[in-house]
Amino acid sequence: MQHGASSHTDRPILEVKGMCKSFFTKERTVIALDHVDLAVKQGEFISLVGPSGCGKTTLLRIIDGLEQGDAGERTLEGVALEGISQDMAYVFQDINLLPWRSVLDNAALGLEARGMSKQERTQRAMEVLEMVGLGSFAGSPPYTLSGGMQQRVGVARALAVRPKVLLMDEPFGQLDNFTREALQVEIAALWARLGMTIVFVTHDVDEAIFLSDRIALFQPAPGRITEIVDVDLPRPRTDYDVRAHPRALELRSHIMAHLRAGKGMPE
Repeated sequence: MQHGASSHTDRPILEVKGMCKSFFTKERTVIALDHVDLAVKQGEFISLVGPSGCGKTTLLRIIDGLEQGDAGERTLEGVALEGISQDMAYVFQDINLLPWRSVLDNAALGLEARGMSKQERTQRAMEVLEMVGLGSFAGSPPYTLSGGMQQRVGVARALAVRPKVLLMDEPFGQLDNFTREALQVEIAALWARLGMTIVFVTHDVDEAIFLSDRIALFQPAPGRITEIVDVDLPRPRTDYDVRAHPRALELRSHIMAHLRAGKGMPE
C-alpha cells in the first residue's frame, strides 16, 4: 500500500515534552536542547533538519534511550519511557557491521539480543534481507559489500525487530549521491509498504522534502525546534521529479531561509 500524510492517524505514537539537555566543558556550557516538544503521529515520516550542533541527533538519541535528558519526558503510545525501548530501533550513520559475522548474522543481531531462538531469528533476518534486496548475500561477509549495501544491512537489522518507531540518524550521509538517492527511493517504498513510523535526521533539505510528511526545523544555541513544515506533496513521490515540483521549490526556499535566519546552514 502506498500511503502518505492522509493515511496515518492524528494520534501521536511518540511524544517528547519539555526535553532539555546540556553538555558541560571546561570553557562553557552548551545547551543542546532547550524545552523541546515533539509529537510524532502513527505511521508518519518526520524529518529533523538543521545545522550541526542544533541538537537533532541528541534528541534522537534521547528518544531511543541512548542518552538521558536533564529534564522532560518521552512517551510511546502514552506510556512513559525509561532507558532503551524494545519498541524502537536505531539506524546509525556508521553502521558498524561485525566483520566476523555473515550478513545474515548481522541482520539478526537485535533478535539475538532479545533472546529469540536461532531458527526464529534466522527466518526473520532472511525476511528483512529479502525485503531490502540482499537475500542472495546472506552468507557473505559484510566487508565484501558496497557502502550502500552495508547501509541496507543496517536497515534490515533495525527492521528485523519489528519496531513501532524506526529512528534513522543521517543514514545516507556518507554515501555518494547516486547511492544516496537510490536508498532514499528504497526507504520511501519500505515505509509505504510497512506503514512504519519513522523519525529521520538529515542535513539534506532535498532528502527531507522527498521523504517526509513533516519536517521539524531546528536552530542552534540553544537547540530548539522553531517550526514544523507540512510537506504537502502528492505520493508516491517516486512517480515524478520531486525536486522540480513547484511546491517542492517553494518548500526548499522557505526552509533554507528559515535556517539562514537561525544562524546556521545545513552542511
